[in-house]
Amino acid sequence: MDEPGAVTLVDAHHHLWDLGANYYPWLSDQPEAHFFMGDYTPLKRNYLPADYRRDARRHNVLATVHCEAEWDRADQVGETRWLTGVHEREGMPTAIVAHAWFHTPEGEEVLARQAAFPLVRGIRSKPVTSLSPDRMTPGAPGTMQDPRWLEGFARLEKHSLSWDLRVPYWHLYEAAEVARAFPRTPIVLNHTGFPWDRSPQGLAAWQKAMEAIAREPNVHLKVSEFGLKDRPWDFESNRQVVLRAIGIFGIERCMFASNFPVAGLRIDYDTLVRSVARMLEGFSERERRRFFVDNAAAFYRLAGVSTNERQP
Repeated sequence: MDEPGAVTLVDAHHHLWDLGANYYPWLSDQPEAHFFMGDYTPLKRNYLPADYRRDARRHNVLATVHCEAEWDRADQVGETRWLTGVHEREGMPTAIVAHAWFHTPEGEEVLARQAAFPLVRGIRSKPVTSLSPDRMTPGAPGTMQDPRWLEGFARLEKHSLSWDLRVPYWHLYEAAEVARAFPRTPIVLNHTGFPWDRSPQGLAAWQKAMEAIAREPNVHLKVSEFGLKDRPWDFESNRQVVLRAIGIFGIERCMFASNFPVAGLRIDYDTLVRSVARMLEGFSERERRRFFVDNAAAFYRLAGVSTNERQP
């Protein structure tokens, strides 16, 4: 029986990894110098379905979407193949957001191979970005203005795949141009657009960028990952971000995502879910169901998701 206050949800973004069997450079031997939450040493351990189930046990998880986890880029399809085996053994994840570079010579072939896996619903391919707004290099190889990148991006529609967009907020204006140029490609912005600067000026800049991309009707939002570098998880600060973000996009285009185990650097799964549910107390029951279940199920085409079923 569910505990009091348990939330029924689709988790639209989580990760799994087996460091003994597979190679993730950032978790093994190539530390990410600019990781957005600072020291991530606690993540350098296996995180498998049993670990996810333990973290999520207090809630009614109907389905999960696995987002690519920086697997060895020399074997981009390997992660999808491994996850398909995990699904066959464990019943999760329900769907996969795989990886394929858009601008590389082998990009077209890799994308086609990824699309052939039944669980694949979308691609996350991170464009080249800058560490700050004053260091941007528009048009450079791998950026969202690179003609080769755009040529590769255009293939998503051919394969009926969505794009998971993950960039700092100062790149959202460029992303809005991409969304406008490809209106039939569903796009979902990861991690609430990364509102890292919580000063009044920083939040104003983030909000302006979010408003720009939200004008494109094919763009949706994952309300997830409010963790900040070297700062604890703060309910009130994050509540303001969540309510602003939902106000910009409309709750009909927003979906819950845990980003576990990464979010676990700052908060446990149960507290995260209950906190976000508290933030949404002013919304109707129907609106909360759309946010926690229906929007993600529709975006990722999760057939048969029902509040009467419990997975994984």
